[in-house]
Amino acid sequence: MTVPNPADVTGLNLADPRTHAQNELGELWRYLRSEHPVFWHAPAGSAPGFWVLTRYDDIVSVYRDAGRFSSERGNVLASLLTGGDSAGGRMMAVTDGPRHSAMRKLLSGAFVPRFLDIVAEQVHAATRRLLVEAAHRGQCDFARDVAAHIPLATICELLGVPPEDRQFLLRLTSAALSSTQPTQSAAEVWLARNEILLYFTGLARARRDTPHADVVSLLATHRVDGEYLTMDEVILNCYSLILGGDETTRLSMVGAAAALIDHPRQWDALRRGAVDTAKAVEEVLRWATPAMHAGRTATEDVVIRGQRIRAGEIVTLWNTSANRDERVFRDAAVLDFGRSPNRHLAFGYGAHFCLGAALARIEIGALLGGLRSVVSVLTPSGDRRRIFSNFLSGYGSLPVILTS
Repeated sequence: MTVPNPADVTGLNLADPRTHAQNELGELWRYLRSEHPVFWHAPAGSAPGFWVLTRYDDIVSVYRDAGRFSSERGNVLASLLTGGDSAGGRMMAVTDGPRHSAMRKLLSGAFVPRFLDIVAEQVHAATRRLLVEAAHRGQCDFARDVAAHIPLATICELLGVPPEDRQFLLRLTSAALSSTQPTQSAAEVWLARNEILLYFTGLARARRDTPHADVVSLLATHRVDGEYLTMDEVILNCYSLILGGDETTRLSMVGAAAALIDHPRQWDALRRGAVDTAKAVEEVLRWATPAMHAGRTATEDVVIRGQRIRAGEIVTLWNTSANRDERVFRDAAVLDFGRSPNRHLAFGYGAHFCLGAALARIEIGALLGGLRSVVSVLTPSGDRRRIFSNFLSGYGSLPVILTS
């Protein structure tokens, strides 16, 4: 990976997935936090320009202010730069105000502690089994052979996706927001996203007629504000849940393994039980920050640090920069499993704080606990490959040797 000259910010296109896959942007974020914390990113091609916020406090203030910074036109660059998200007002992630609160209240019933306790037992057992199998084989691709199976199986279990359909959905979710190749076309992305929607159309219709004890049935058969959700709303929220519940946690897990390889002292501390696993989970999330940014649209003119953001302009909140902000995190560039406090923004903040945060913590905790009990040595066995995305960050391939 190359390290671009941070002062030459006009030469980088943050909307281009290759920028993030092929460059080490740590110095760029540090420069922007210091010199241009509210930075205007010039238009590229036919896409409009957008604001780039990089300081933790500024980003939190925008997350808090859903009135002046709306999600309804889209919450990621991919939709914001192409005219907006067609699911706005129907999918919880791109809905604001009372309707968002009502949808969130309905869905939060699937993530209450009594259900998550049951899920946690299954996740710990499945994770340990995967690690034992991988260690028995010796060499594996951690991304494909371990991390790919844990969050996908868990969110599919909650949604009620039959086991025989899960590998099919893994292929689609992997293509919908990122790629392992720089040449993925817009048509391939569109096809993957539409296949996910079509799949959940069939499942939601079946659940509306014959409900099961799963989240698809919850969406299809319960009322919000006195009325049933439309079929479009059911399908779009299933789409959001499968992507959110799979991709970001999977990338965090791969990032955890990569971090343990790169920081042997932290791995040794984890193995010896010298650090608290819950704290280590939070540091993995801060370090990996799989969802690099969130997007908003200004609903009125707003001034931040002397820069006038006009109504209708796109504002991007770069979590990946905020989680390394020296003003908030001591030794921010250092991986520290004992870090406390650790108020990272890996799950966002405010009204749109990630609904599945507790589930993700369970899954990453199961991985760290499983590695500690099953594996003694992690050794790289090939070149790791970053994914291509302007939204997600992490590795699509991480060849390792796991030694018991």
